[in-house]
Amino acid sequence: MLTQDELEGLLRVRSTPGQGPQYLALRDQIARGIEMGRLPAGTRLPSERQLQTGSGTARGTIREALFQLEAEGLIYRRDRSGWYVSPPAITYDPTRWAGFMSYVAEQGRTPSTETLTKELVPAISAVADIFRVAPGTPLHLITRRRSIDGRAVLVERITVDPALAPGLLDHSLDGSLTQILTQHYDLKVARNRVDMRPCALVKFAAEALGVKPGTPGLLVVRTSLAEDGRVVEYDHEYWRHDAIRVHIDLNVRS
Repeated sequence: MLTQDELEGLLRVRSTPGQGPQYLALRDQIARGIEMGRLPAGTRLPSERQLQTGSGTARGTIREALFQLEAEGLIYRRDRSGWYVSPPAITYDPTRWAGFMSYVAEQGRTPSTETLTKELVPAISAVADIFRVAPGTPLHLITRRRSIDGRAVLVERITVDPALAPGLLDHSLDGSLTQILTQHYDLKVARNRVDMRPCALVKFAAEALGVKPGTPGLLVVRTSLAEDGRVVEYDHEYWRHDAIRVHIDLNVRS
């Protein structure tokens, strides 16, 4: 582990004529340190004030460099704690109906789940259309925060039809929902429809993840369907953009 003095020395900006914007010079130094392993995952960077004092660089320049690295997923902020080097992203295959707990553990990481709310709510029109029920029909709505190695990486809102899973909310939902639906309700998914798009984390998701609203994120909307076409689960996942790497392995037949 580098000492604070070594960190500050490593991150000191050394400008040369024609190098380009100074914030890119600092960005490149930090990125090189991460790439070469001199700044391992979890390393806390010096504060903006320390970087400013050590390098003589303007505070605004330092912030531009840090924001650029955050947008690239190389570093992240902890609320009221500072900037840290991001851990490796988890590989996510949206074509599988493997639960979060399973595919994170398969990659040698430690998953955990915390149920924030679970309630019965009347279906709004858009959701009612998805489940093919009348607007106002009560549906299970579950909000959970999920972590990898103790770091919160996503907040999800899951809707399930009580007609398919009566009493679901009586279960502990801090583990695998996939396992509960399979073992207790014999619900098996035949098809997944997945939409993904970059997003700015909305207020409830940002607060649950301990970041500022507007922080870059990835929204994954998944509709899981049974063999007969009934919707088993409708899920909105708000991911930290630096926590996930989407990977799909397809066999292409000529």
